[in-house]
Amino acid sequence: MAAIMAALYLHIPFCLSKCHYCSFSSSAGGQELYAPYVAALILELTRLAEVKSEITDNPGLDSLFVGGGTPTCLPRELLQGVIHSSLDLFGTAPGAEISVEANPGTVDAWYLEALLEVGVNRLSLGVQSFDNRELELVGRVHNKKGACLAIKAARAAGFDNINLDLMYGLPGQNRDSWRKTLEKGLSFLPEHLSLYQLTIEPDTPFHTLLENNTLSLPAEEEIILMDEITNELCSSAGLHQYETSNYAREGSECRHNINYWQNADYLAAGASAVSCMLGVRERRIADPVEYISRINRQESVVIEKESLSVEDSFRETVIMGLRMVQGVARTALYERYALELEDYYGSTLEKLLALGFLELTETHLRITSKGWPLSNQIMAELV
Repeated sequence: MAAIMAALYLHIPFCLSKCHYCSFSSSAGGQELYAPYVAALILELTRLAEVKSEITDNPGLDSLFVGGGTPTCLPRELLQGVIHSSLDLFGTAPGAEISVEANPGTVDAWYLEALLEVGVNRLSLGVQSFDNRELELVGRVHNKKGACLAIKAARAAGFDNINLDLMYGLPGQNRDSWRKTLEKGLSFLPEHLSLYQLTIEPDTPFHTLLENNTLSLPAEEEIILMDEITNELCSSAGLHQYETSNYAREGSECRHNINYWQNADYLAAGASAVSCMLGVRERRIADPVEYISRINRQESVVIEKESLSVEDSFRETVIMGLRMVQGVARTALYERYALELEDYYGSTLEKLLALGFLELTETHLRITSKGWPLSNQIMAELV
């Protein structure tokens, strides 16, 4: 069966500064690399587009997601160029979702209008907090006023699909400051919220502080109360939870990320970007200088390739799908793998069902409200 090239991710590995919690492949500065990197990225996209000749069922991209890093660190002409090249090379399906991540302080009305001009129709703003003390503690370059101005500028420019990234469980944060941040975010009537609990990743400044016992994080009881506040306020504001960390107005769910959570095929380009097509996962070299060099030498930038077995892919699809509130669609799972959930997981599934952590209906396997607080442990049982 021919593959449908539905999703494309582009990685821009540059930031104005590196946040203290960030483990993503990105670095501060490097302005001298901006133009050579974009040129190399367009070359990689051109080569990737050649697979179109092998695809008979290719209606174009259903989603394009430009992430990082901070894509909007780039001069607007460079970012416009790479987006235009992507859409020109791969085409788009009707109503395609074209997303760009942006940080307050890197965009103004002029820049945002340029994104709209090239077809971007979804903006994801990395606000993280509306508390100036918290923003300073985590190393953000913007303040509350800058975040508010960026959101207002996006609306004024014409964006009608805005996501706000917010974080909870931050150093020194409590339920009251989280409520204020969330209320402020909701006051802008965003179509989508991505609400992430802080996790301490290795090789980050926060990890070093934690090891030295100099990082004060909220207690687990406080985190539980923050979760309750999130559910209360989002529900009152008309945003429904559709994934572990994501809330949206009806019809504004992020299609690109849903493609990930359904473990479907996606292409990717750029330093450190990971693609997965027809059961083969490929990871690209992370260093942007070496990435540029290899592209210009017409060498492969793929440094790791993994062919997934049917069972490995099946388990991944179950685990990823359980991140979504609706769960995993049983029919789609069987049509893809010819494996039944009950047969494959046996007594493990029976135990989780008996405990009331999972629900198996005629159509879906999903985590119950009782199971959500234990979702990581539940998924570990099914890996």
